[in-house]
Amino acid sequence: MSRPHRIGRREFGLTLVELIVAFTIMMLLTALSLPLARYKVRREKERELRLALREIRSAIDRYKDTCEKGGIEKKLGAECYPESLEQLVEGVKLANDPTGRKIRFLRRLPRDPFTNSTDWGLRSTQDDPRSTSWGGQNIFDVYTKSMERAPDGTPYSEW
Repeated sequence: MSRPHRIGRREFGLTLVELIVAFTIMMLLTALSLPLARYKVRREKERELRLALREIRSAIDRYKDTCEKGGIEKKLGAECYPESLEQLVEGVKLANDPTGRKIRFLRRLPRDPFTNSTDWGLRSTQDDPRSTSWGGQNIFDVYTKSMERAPDGTPYSEW
């Protein structure tokens, strides 16, 4: 003889308590994961910034090396540095080449991950290393225009 299965009030209460505990645990895990996610996003932006700065600086160095070796025409006052970042993308005419071929140093300007633009801060050889204004003579270095700081307290513009 089988007995009818009865569900008591106590079983409903226990299930509700279990549900509340599980929900609380899920909320705690979610709250703990948000700072970690923000940290990962920040680290990814920092990595992208380092790569973009390295790419532009390498292109500037290649331009200077090519100019000093006589591969492109030297401009007065530019000290063999490019006059603009666009010049690295558009290219410059090779010296002593009758066909007028150009050499390019960048395919495109990298995007600054912190400002989300291709507008970089520029420094010439005559500028102060910590200056935020560009003298306009040539482009010796680039930096981000972001005012944010790295976790160690250094401004990203000093990277």
